[in-house]
Amino acid sequence: MGIQERERKMYRPLRRAGLEVIPDGVPDGTMPFVFGYRPEDIVGGFSRRYATPRLVERLNEDWYELAVSSGLFDHRREFLVLLPHGTHTHQAVLHKQNQHYGRRAAAAVWTRVRLLDRWDIMGRGAASAFLGIRAGHPGFGMMALDSSVYISCSTGEIGVDVSAVDHPARSENILQYLKWYAHGDYPRADTELQKRIAVWLAGRAECRQPFRPMTKRPRW
Repeated sequence: MGIQERERKMYRPLRRAGLEVIPDGVPDGTMPFVFGYRPEDIVGGFSRRYATPRLVERLNEDWYELAVSSGLFDHRREFLVLLPHGTHTHQAVLHKQNQHYGRRAAAAVWTRVRLLDRWDIMGRGAASAFLGIRAGHPGFGMMALDSSVYISCSTGEIGVDVSAVDHPARSENILQYLKWYAHGDYPRADTELQKRIAVWLAGRAECRQPFRPMTKRPRW
């Protein structure tokens, strides 16, 4: 897939929703995925039923308030969002993930974006099929550039649920789940994602090794 195709199929719809894509801008060492968190990891969030009046408007207001209060944006209002590989939409990925046979969709990857002055995450963003399945039915994962907070949005049977997770890379719940997933041997596991998680865990372990002073004088 070329740059022009990605621009036409993905970047333009996201720009209409108020997100400017910044290619190759993901900070080094960013954890590849976040899952396995528990209630004690959640520091904020909200839920809205589909029957809520002015649903999209209320969802946008709640999302922005949570994003600001939790520290999702940096000083340029930039952050990370999970997007499918290539130009697969969120809806297409869900369809492939629900298939019992055949090739599964590739795992989503982080993409750096900037929130523009005019935006509509829960309306046009969700309708673009990259941040949901249709307006008022969003689904996405977002994280601060410094990985200090992760925001998850999902649609259920009766409404939309959004949660903010504090410092996901420090959560023992999340780390245990990542280790289990990276080294698990079971059908339908995303082997590419397993590799990415294993590499991240290994790099993290190396960074956390204590400094060992030199015991012998080096030979020059």
